[in-house]
Amino acid sequence: MKRWTNTLDFILDTVSAPHDMDANLRLLKRDGVCCLVGLPESPLSFSAFQTTSRKAITGSFIGGIRETQDMLDFCAEHNIVSDIELIDIQSVNEAYERVLKSDVKYRFVIDMASLDAKALPQLLNE
Repeated sequence: MKRWTNTLDFILDTVSAPHDMDANLRLLKRDGVCCLVGLPESPLSFSAFQTTSRKAITGSFIGGIRETQDMLDFCAEHNIVSDIELIDIQSVNEAYERVLKSDVKYRFVIDMASLDAKALPQLLNE
């Protein structure tokens, strides 16, 4: 991470677990912003020294439809992608069990093309 020190304008922090905020802040350049959208169980801490270069920490529980679309457009324009594990709707219970076992490397994304409206009530009852 040393290579990226003081080079980033923006960090979108989606981590919902305790983590080293100072490491993130060291990556930001002057007037850089770290936006927290994860929701850790315990408070995060950081060195106030990390904000001496006018670095900002902000956050949001959720954005509205317009903000979400703006974010998606920004990501598309800048080829920002995420690593995911695409699953079909029929595998949602298995995916949930894997989450409980901490057997998840990426976020699960349900392929909505696999959604069969007739099968949905059965899946919800399982």
